[in-house]
Amino acid sequence: MLKFIKGHMESIDGIEIYPMISLLIFFIFFAALFWWVITAKKEHIKEVSNIPLENEKELIL
Repeated sequence: MLKFIKGHMESIDGIEIYPMISLLIFFIFFAALFWWVITAKKEHIKEVSNIPLENEKELIL
């Protein structure tokens, strides 16, 4: 089955660019996510981490 798919994909012109594009998108996404985590303000992270606890208090009342 894999040989059939590989043989079919090799017949498509320009297909070799798609793995490079997907790797580039993957790398850019995680680099941006890493940058956001490093530069995020601690107050914002603390506020967002307390959101589930605030919703629980509202449900009790």
